[in-house]
Formats: sequence, structure tokens, C-alpha cells
Amino acid sequence: MPHGPIQLYYWPTPNGWKISIMLEECALPYALNMVDIGAGAQFEPALLAISPNNRMPAIVDPAGPDGAPISVFESGAILQYLARKVGRFGGTTERERVAVAEWLFWQVGGLGPMAGQANHFRIYAQENIPYAIQRYTDEVNRLFGVMNRRLERNAYLAGAFYSIADMACVGWTKGWERMGQDIEAFPHLKRWLDAMLARPAVQRGIALDVPGRRKSNLATDEEARKMLFGQRAR
Repeated sequence: MPHGPIQLYYWPTPNGWKISIMLEECALPYALNMVDIGAGAQFEPALLAISPNNRMPAIVDPAGPDGAPISVFESGAILQYLARKVGRFGGTTERERVAVAEWLFWQVGGLGPMAGQANHFRIYAQENIPYAIQRYTDEVNRLFGVMNRRLERNAYLAGAFYSIADMACVGWTKGWERMGQDIEAFPHLKRWLDAMLARPAVQRGIALDVPGRRKSNLATDEEARKMLFGQRAR
């Protein structure tokens, strides 16, 4: 019995791009389900059933393990699942798989949260908090330095091969200016980022959108701000 496409629950953010890029790189058929996080779509019961952390991205693969459907939430877990499914971008030896996991978890636990906080306090916070701005801007600077040193001797984050670790980091580095960074200070990171953004699948994944969608101005849209920044236990 034929299976349908992977269902991608998505919004155009650095975390959403991780999965759209991977699906494009793998040439896996997928159907796009936009999750308007500014309008609170992440709290819809149908999404919460597959993403209990009320976040996108998430996927439902109708052709999961043993042919049974499976839902996966958390971007790092989705990337690992898809890499196993297609047998690509996750490393082919145990040493390679360890390197991919190291840099993927580094992004999930470090680069993403710190860059997100830098972006928040520099761009979206209604109150100017110099300590927070400096704290997170400096931490992104440190993390960019970590990447720069790694990429000085390696073509990609996990080594000589392109992997899900690279896909995970593209969206969190391409917005360097908003995070108060000077990409010219990190020449090896810049070389890598330019190469990533030149990949057709990366371009398609980042460009993924729905024409005419509502684009909230978080500086003035108080309801959208409450949805994104004022969430409490439900």
C-alpha cells in the first residue's frame, strides 16, 4: 500500500529551516503545514498531539519504522531520524557518527539558545537591558569562535563531510548581523557559511514559505508577542 509524503509542521525560523533543508537535501516528498507561531497555532490540539512541547518543527512520517506511521518532534531528533531513514548525512562510521552527534548537540544546546537570546534582547525586548544584551552577544561571539577554530582545519563541522550538523547551524549563523557579530572576524566560519548558502537545497529550504502569509511585526503586535514570549504552563 503506497504511503503519502512526510508531513512537515513548520514556520520559517532557524529551527524550521533545519528540517526543510534536510528534506530538500534528501529529495524526500513532503507536505507543508504552516504553524503560525505568532497566532498561537503551536497550541492547536492536533499539533500538541505530536509535539508536546508546543513547538515546531515536527514531522509525521507515514512510512515510519516497519512501515507504520511515526511522529517526531525536536529538530535534532528529526534530523537524526531522517539521516537514519535515508542513510545519508549522519556519518558512515562510528567515529563519524560521534562527530556529527557532538556538533549537532552543540548547536541544540548552545548555539541555538544563545543566538536566540541575543536576537531577543537585541531586537525584540521592549526594555533595553544592557547586561542581557552584552551577555548573549558575547556568548554568540564565543560560539562563533568555536566554529571558526573547528572550520579552520575541517571543511565541515563533523570533518571532511557535509552532515546534519552543518544543516542545523546554517540558520543560526546566517543572521550574524542581528546578533551583533562581524562575520569578517571569523574567516573560516564565513567560508563555510558562504558554501552552505550556495547549496541549492539549502536555498530551497530557507526560501520555503507560503505566499501572502501574515507576517507579524513583533515590535508592535502585542498579541503575537504574548504568544511567543509570554507563554506559561497550560
